[in-house]
Order: sequence, then structure tokens, then C-alpha cells
Amino acid sequence: MKIPIYQIDAFTDKIFSGNPAAVCPLEKWLDKSVMQHIAAENNLSETAFFVKEDDGYHLRWFTPTLEVELCGHATLASAHVIFNYFNHKDEYIRFYTKSGRISVGQDGDMMKMNFPARFPEEVPTPEDLVLGLDAKPVKVLKDMNYLAVFETPEEVRDLKPKFRVLSRINYAGVICTAPGKKYDFVSRYFAPYAGINEDPVTGSTHTTLTHYWAKELGKDELVARQISKRGGTLYCKDLGDRTEVGGKTVLYLKGEIEV
Repeated sequence: MKIPIYQIDAFTDKIFSGNPAAVCPLEKWLDKSVMQHIAAENNLSETAFFVKEDDGYHLRWFTPTLEVELCGHATLASAHVIFNYFNHKDEYIRFYTKSGRISVGQDGDMMKMNFPARFPEEVPTPEDLVLGLDAKPVKVLKDMNYLAVFETPEEVRDLKPKFRVLSRINYAGVICTAPGKKYDFVSRYFAPYAGINEDPVTGSTHTTLTHYWAKELGKDELVARQISKRGGTLYCKDLGDRTEVGGKTVLYLKGEIEV
């Protein structure tokens, strides 16, 4: 069986930066184990699979080790493929996912995603989080991830996590963030439990970050920078119970795989 594959760099306008995602359009669903093997073979932080469904697309995301409930950059990458290679005429793309409906629209040279918002609550700081980051944040919040808040972007930039320790925090990644200088805020994201030591640029974490920083900074529209080695820029808007996350994309490759 031949399956089309695209690799898109998301949250950037130039290749070799942003966050790469593989996208595999399907006519019908493969067995979950096959999709997991494909994601492991691709060895990217996320591989997205989609199937046409009524007025939109059913979309699923896999890391090299497991299926996840939400992924921003692979959603942006999937929208890039549909807008550019599927003769999509509507202004928006509707995705149906484990996290509910997600819409993606074009705005000039950028695409904007509309996600359910997340509302983290302050919690005691886990010992393994401090040991794993080898740094103590000023406070920690949690929704499906831990959100570790630091005072300066330099503290976040200079983190050297001990991933073996962080992997003991089951079923939760760690978002590290601080107010920015050139940008409204910066972040990094570590998820060794999911087979991703550091994700280059993470759209889904900005559903948490946007709500948090909109409240802290007193503004609804924010420009964020994920300061991983590859780096990426995200344009965020707090919409109350929804979050808009925008970014640019660029094609790296297209081809087909044999299964």
C-alpha cells in the first residue's frame, strides 16, 4: 500500500526551523498499530493522519510512542497540506479530533487555529520537576501539563533538563515559561513521557500559555516565541473559552511511503 506523506515545518517561514511534522492523508483509517509504527519510523515529534469526513476531516496525531489528544503544529501542517494540495475552496478547514472541533483559517501568509482554551491552576511544586529541571520556578500551575513559571527568558533558555528524572512525571509534560523582551512571553516544552525530550515548537501548549499570560499581562493578543534550538514564533489571541494560535508554514518534502 502506498500512502502520501508530506513533511511541513510549522511556525516558521523557512525550512530547517520551526517544528517539523509529517502528514499522511488516508482514504480510510489504518489499524492504530500501523499508524503508530509509521510515526515511530518517521521519528518526528508528531505524525498526523486525516480522513475526509462530511464537511471536514477527522484528524489524529501520534508521537513516536503514543497517540495524543491535541497537537498544534501537526494541525497547522495538516491544514497546509489541505489548503495547498487538496483543492480546498472553503475559507476554513474543520477538523474533528479527540479534543473536539478545531477550525483553521488562512490570514494572508499565516494560518490561524481555533482551539478549546485550557485553564491551569496553581499547585505545589513537584520534587521531580525541580530535580529534573535543575532549577526552581517561582510558581507551578497544572492542567494536562505542568506550567513552570520563571522570572526571565534567560532562565528558560539556559535550562538543561535531566530527562530521565522528568520522565518520572507520568502523563504530563512540562512547559517552562517567562515574560519576554522582544516577545510577550517565551517558552520551552519537555515531554519525555511521550517520547519527546524537547518539542521544538508546540501549538497545543499555547492554549495554556495564552490564557495565563493574557491574564498576567492584561492583553488579549500576544506574540510568543518558543526558544528551542530550532525556534518558532506564534501569534496568540485569548478568546475566553477558546484560544487562537497562528503561525506560518513551509513545505520540506512530499512523497509516498510503502506499508
